[in-house]
Amino acid sequence: MTALRLARNELRRITAGKLPKLAVIALVLVPLLYGSLYLFANHDPYSRLENIPAALVMQDQGAPNTENAGEKVARKIEESGAFQWHRVSAEDADKGVRNGDYSFSMTIPADFTQALSSSGDFKPRQGLITVSTNDANNYLVGTIADKLVGEVRKSIASEVGTTAADKFLVGFNTIFSKTQEAANGATKLADGAGQAKDGAAQLNDGQHKLADGASQLASGTHELSTGLNTLRDKTKDLPSQTRKLADGAAQVAAGDAQVAAAGQKVADVAGQFVGGLDQLNGDIAAKLRAAGFTEDQVQHVMTVLGQARGPIDDANGKVQAASQQLNKLADGAKQVSDGASQLAAASPALADGISKAATGAGKLDSGASQLASGERTAVDGTGKLADGTRQLSDGSAQLRDGLNQGLGQIPHTDDQTRDATAKTIGNPVAVNTVGDVRAGSYGAGLAPFFLGLATWIGAFVLFLLIKPLSTRALAAGRLPLSVAIGGWLPAAGLGLAQVVLLFSVVTTVVGIDAHRPVAAFAFLVFASMTFTAILHGLNAFFGAVGKFLGLVLLILQLISAGGTFPWQTLPDVLYPLHAALPMGYVVDGMRHLLYGGSMASVGTDVLVLAAYLAGGLAVSTLAARRQQVWTVSKLRPELVL
Repeated sequence: MTALRLARNELRRITAGKLPKLAVIALVLVPLLYGSLYLFANHDPYSRLENIPAALVMQDQGAPNTENAGEKVARKIEESGAFQWHRVSAEDADKGVRNGDYSFSMTIPADFTQALSSSGDFKPRQGLITVSTNDANNYLVGTIADKLVGEVRKSIASEVGTTAADKFLVGFNTIFSKTQEAANGATKLADGAGQAKDGAAQLNDGQHKLADGASQLASGTHELSTGLNTLRDKTKDLPSQTRKLADGAAQVAAGDAQVAAAGQKVADVAGQFVGGLDQLNGDIAAKLRAAGFTEDQVQHVMTVLGQARGPIDDANGKVQAASQQLNKLADGAKQVSDGASQLAAASPALADGISKAATGAGKLDSGASQLASGERTAVDGTGKLADGTRQLSDGSAQLRDGLNQGLGQIPHTDDQTRDATAKTIGNPVAVNTVGDVRAGSYGAGLAPFFLGLATWIGAFVLFLLIKPLSTRALAAGRLPLSVAIGGWLPAAGLGLAQVVLLFSVVTTVVGIDAHRPVAAFAFLVFASMTFTAILHGLNAFFGAVGKFLGLVLLILQLISAGGTFPWQTLPDVLYPLHAALPMGYVVDGMRHLLYGGSMASVGTDVLVLAAYLAGGLAVSTLAARRQQVWTVSKLRPELVL
């Protein structure tokens, strides 16, 4: 009797009658009900978070000249579509979370806006959002709420940081503008300081010359004062002397006038005398001619007479000249007398003026000495001024160069760049999540695990009807391998039916997309064959205890397969179970085939399942060989399930 015939006979046995057929159908539907319904219920729970009631307590009272940050956060939360938000009071929120009316509550305190803006007053404090959860309502809701609040916190932090950075950059722009003004002013200052340095140098040179001039002036005024003092001493008797001089000059002028008058009389007499001689010469000439003298004789006589009167004429000329000189002397004496009178009249004022001039010259001398001393001090001052203006010029040039150099190091951006920079500073890190493959939904992420569990459960329930080994074949002494395979094939065939229904409904009705549908289906079929072989071997070798062991293995694989959290998060003591039991390899293979990941590890998964398949058949074969020997315990078993 071949293994196929044994399998066909077993199928006939379990489908004989209407009720057995219904039982077989029910067993075939078990994985479908478990796997598909669970995945359907958890296909995309995050898309239905808006049905979860949550309390929102908005107490923020805002701050002066600032947008109400709490109200802004509240609106953003309400518009996010995450959870069913209800604005309530703090008391109602607390009561609702305790009673289960709200899954959790979020409280925005009264000083939330003030806290966010407190850094501007250099009294920083954090804005506190309080989330109240109750794990008795649902543990995962609290976890999701914490994640939501974390996102809200990051959003608020980014916005506050962006605003602060924008103010910071605006301040930099203001600093740049003011520094630019300062640089321009420093340039002008440097130019002015350069001019001041040149002017101070010129002033210093001029001051030296002025000091020299002041020294010369002091010497000159001293000489002037000495001379005027001497002159004053010499002219103190001048008024009386000039008066005497005026009186004497008047007497001289009077005497000169008398002498001039006498001289004039002498001159007149001499003139008349010379005039009488001229007339006498004429009378003599006439008388001689009348006396009969010849003309030559007359002329000779006239010549002799002329020679005789020559001294008289000369004397007359001298008399006339002397008279004129006496007249001039009289006039001069008169003028001298007048001048002496005027000098006598002016000499008191002159003497007084000389005295005053001497006094003033003394003061001038003292002032000139002080001036010379002051100029010497001024020379020292202008020297220091020249040094100071030189240092000022050098310093202002350094200030100008430093400001211009620093100007290039101060951030200065346009509005667009400033906004972009502020946003980057406020939110400096952007996460670009790149996945080689994506499950697509929460249900798709759980599908490999629950498809594997469903196939194990399906294989487990099959042996509630199917006999692991044919008693008839064992009694007939058939080959143990044929008996084992014949007992396994019915379960494998029904497992194939289970996988066809399960995979079809999950990928079409539930909507779990498979990247490699044919390979995923074949792998799941192979997993079902492996699971049926394992459970077949347990049931064949251990009998009723094998069913219990299959349930134990289900539990162990449920906790160690890493179907939900990564298997690395398991306690260390469970690591060997993950590596040894087949469910982890089924989950790994289905993930790569459903999501489209690398096929590198799928070969290992297949080899492990193949080893378990062979091992299960080997155990079944060993059980068939052993059961061909009849014992008392076999005839009367202690436990029958």
